[in-house]
Amino acid sequence: MIEIEAMFPVMVTTNLEAVKTFYESVFGFNAVFFDADFYLHLVSPSSGVQLGFLMPEHATQPEFLRPLMSPEGYVISLEVKDAAQAYAEAQKMDLTIAMALKEEVWGQVHFMLQDPSGFRIDVVQHLEASGN
Repeated sequence: MIEIEAMFPVMVTTNLEAVKTFYESVFGFNAVFFDADFYLHLVSPSSGVQLGFLMPEHATQPEFLRPLMSPEGYVISLEVKDAAQAYAEAQKMDLTIAMALKEEVWGQVHFMLQDPSGFRIDVVQHLEASGN
C-alpha cells in the first residue's frame, strides 16, 4: 500500500503572479514556493488545503505537463462555514462571479468565482441534514 500524506491539484496556467495575488488576497493562502517562470505552490494556513500551478511549456516537465490546461470542465471546490457571508464578501471585493449564490436540494449552498486563469472555484457550505 502507498501511504498518502497530502493531495493537491497542479494546474498548468500562465501568469503565476496574478494567480498568487488572487488566492492570497481572496482566500488567505500562503505561497510556500514561488518561481514566476516555473511553479507556484499555495497552502491555506487555516485548513492545510494545497494548490499547485505550473507554467506551460516548461522544459523540465514531461511533454504531457507542457500544454496550457483548459479551465472548462474543471472546478476547485473550497468548503466554507457560511456561503452567504462569503458571497457578500466576494461581491464587496468585486470578484468575477461565475454562478450566483444558490441553495441546492441535496443540502448545500454555494456560488462560483473565477480566478485570473479562468478556473472556477465552487465556494460551498454543506447544510445540516434535517431531522438529525
